[in-house]
Parts: sequence; C-alpha cells; structure tokens
Amino acid sequence: MINRVEKLSLLSEMIAFAKYDKDIKNIEYNFLLGVSKQLEISREDFDYLIDNPINYFHLKSHSERIVQFHRLVLLMNIENQGDNNSKGVIKLYNFGLRMGLSHESITKVLYLMESFPNKIVPPDVLIDIFKTQYN
Repeated sequence: MINRVEKLSLLSEMIAFAKYDKDIKNIEYNFLLGVSKQLEISREDFDYLIDNPINYFHLKSHSERIVQFHRLVLLMNIENQGDNNSKGVIKLYNFGLRMGLSHESITKVLYLMESFPNKIVPPDVLIDIFKTQYN
C-alpha cells in the first residue's frame, strides 16, 4: 500500500510527463484526473499539482513501479494518438530508468507496444515482462 506522499509524487510525475513537451491536452487532463480519483487524491490537490509539482519520491515496491510505468505508457499513447513520437518513447524510457526498472524490460515493452492495437500493452503482458527480468 502506498501512502499519500507517494500518491502525490506519482501524480506529480505523471503531470510532468504530460507537460514534458507542451501544455496538457484535455484528453490528458481527463486521464490524469481519472488517475487522481483512483489514487484518492482530491480535485483541489490535483489542480494544485498542475502548477506546483512536488519532488519525485522513489517507490519501494517493484510492483507499484510497474503499475506506474503502465500508467505512463497509457498516458504516452493518449498524448501521441496516431503519432510515432520518438521523443515520447525516449521520455518514457528515461522515466522508467529513473523509477529503477530494468532497461531490458523497458526496451521490451517499448518494442512490443508496436504490435498491440493502439500501442496499449495489456497489463498481464507488461507484468510478465518485468517478472521475467526481476527473477
């Protein structure tokens, strides 16, 4: 179970990911708002994080880092609908490394992403990739 500071950090990281190259699009904002509800973060706190990011807090749990990486994959795909955006892939790769995920797993996810509809890697496939590397 992750605490409030970790939840705020996750959300802040996702907002930074969405803002990386420009302003947050409406579709990204709505996705992030949905994640904030899932994390039980109030709308006020969410709106505050948009303009006031907090420091990154490294998650101890490997499974929580995988879930967060999956959220970032989904966010990148929302952000780049129809685009083959190599900047987004590089950004995602760097965020994954910063979270302490193995570069082999990240690379495999990014490679396999191309073979799925809308580039959305199913959660069970993503988990299997990271499990293989983790063991």
